Amino acid sequence: MRAREISPDVKSYDEVFETFRWQVPETFNIAADVCDRHAANPALAERKALLYEDKAGHTATFTFRALKELSDKLAGVLASGGLQRGGRAAVLMPQRPETALSHLAIYKLGAIAVPLTVLFRRDALLFRLRDSGAHTLLLEAETLPLVEEILPELPELKSLIVVSEGSQAEGSRQWVDFWAALELATGPAPEPVNTRADDPAMIVYTSGTTGSPKGALHAHRYLIGHLPGFELSHEFTPQQGDCFWTPADWAWVGGLLDVLLAAWHYGVPVVGYKGDGPFDPERALALMEKYGVRNAFLPPTALKMMAQVPDVGSRYHLKLRTLMSGGEPLGAEMLAWARENLWVGINEIYGQTEMNYLVGNCQPLWPAHPGSMGRPYPGHRVAIVDGEGQPLAPGTVGEIAVLPADDPVCFLGYWNNPEGTREKFAGDWALTGDLGVQDEEGYLWFRGRKDDVIISAGHRIGPTEIEEVLMRHPAVALAAAVASPDALRGHVVKAFIRPAAGFQPSEALAREIQAFVKANLARHEYPRLVEFLEEFPLTTTGKIRRNALRQREQEQAGSRT
Repeated sequence: MRAREISPDVKSYDEVFETFRWQVPETFNIAADVCDRHAANPALAERKALLYEDKAGHTATFTFRALKELSDKLAGVLASGGLQRGGRAAVLMPQRPETALSHLAIYKLGAIAVPLTVLFRRDALLFRLRDSGAHTLLLEAETLPLVEEILPELPELKSLIVVSEGSQAEGSRQWVDFWAALELATGPAPEPVNTRADDPAMIVYTSGTTGSPKGALHAHRYLIGHLPGFELSHEFTPQQGDCFWTPADWAWVGGLLDVLLAAWHYGVPVVGYKGDGPFDPERALALMEKYGVRNAFLPPTALKMMAQVPDVGSRYHLKLRTLMSGGEPLGAEMLAWARENLWVGINEIYGQTEMNYLVGNCQPLWPAHPGSMGRPYPGHRVAIVDGEGQPLAPGTVGEIAVLPADDPVCFLGYWNNPEGTREKFAGDWALTGDLGVQDEEGYLWFRGRKDDVIISAGHRIGPTEIEEVLMRHPAVALAAAVASPDALRGHVVKAFIRPAAGFQPSEALAREIQAFVKANLARHEYPRLVEFLEEFPLTTTGKIRRNALRQREQEQAGSRT
């Protein structure tokens, strides 16, 4: 088992923060660290690494030795298909063994993984595959028709690896069957590339405020940057019997880095579950009970849905030791509910795709204050700054920022977007776009977004992509997307629309427009609310004033409560 980054013998926040020092080696490869290293250890090689179940109840278990052997073979398949060091390989799959194997194989080749959620539809996929210049795409057969529709617009995409599961789907372009290719793989696998810690490992797309989504380029050291917060939010993991699970898709940083790869760094097993449809709180509780999950990352929306399940404490025999949550602040009621029904405290954390796991709690060392994001985790210098990047005094509202110098969790920059990278910084500080305040004890408190990004159920959603899709509908003459307060998700997307000539506002038209966005962009980004307007608030140059619409919606939401 991997040695901890932080000694469990520390007694206080001040001690752990002041004594911590980053240990980043010159060479570091994520796959070698989370898989091959354990497979080479006789004491760990046969340890269970992944416990998998699908929606039909089929199960599979993978040891670290099995993961190494399979990912070695897959690396050979990818290399034979033309994927080289520095090339991009997109992974379009949910929680399933092939997703994890794909990431391991990509990292071994020194290539760059591009995780993509299966929630994405045509436009969202097309932009990310085109912008990343992906050479290879690994996907499920059920997604193949959607991908084939956009293939003519993706000349750089040369190789498709499909988990067919017996599907006889025929494509207009040759594709390789995932498991059949592994079975046919013979001969020695390519030697894993001895990457530097600063070499790029993945591009994770995050929604921008204006323009297209931005691809945050991360180095292999990104995993190392997660470890202090991971250990502390899970109260000095690894402990005997620890086992991790999250409903968060492994396409997101929260699922991939905050759980799967971080847990495997320590040789701790992870439960993977491919469900069907939206989050089911009772199924989640049953799954945690069945697999004896000891450590969970449950987003706030998932916790709120669990809190609606009657008699959780008596109906489900859970063994949770630690519970981490993040994405939006939890109140005192949710913290108390978890104590009374899940018999565990919640350690909230804060971060974003570009710089993650920055702030949070570890209740054995410092108390959680309801409504606060916690304190900066060791190794991360976080402050509240003004528009010039100057730190502000405690109690003053400003922008949450992190000092990227020597911090391995900070991104390398935005892929193909040097201007966006420059705008992310003020002086020496990397800006989050989130407003907050820090008190005298160092606790940080979220005060909202500086820009128009919509935070819904933990997802950060940029309005521009939604508006671009809305404007393609023939009934839409003008459109704007803003955040609307919501009791369950924190906020939801609301679309203000001026109908085109010849179209009249109606509930049927609103549903048609919602379905259009869902089909073309992503199921988690469609506007759950639609309001038709005759006139929009505009600037003197004719641009929509989203801030005025956002304020209008805040006032309307307040009057509804």
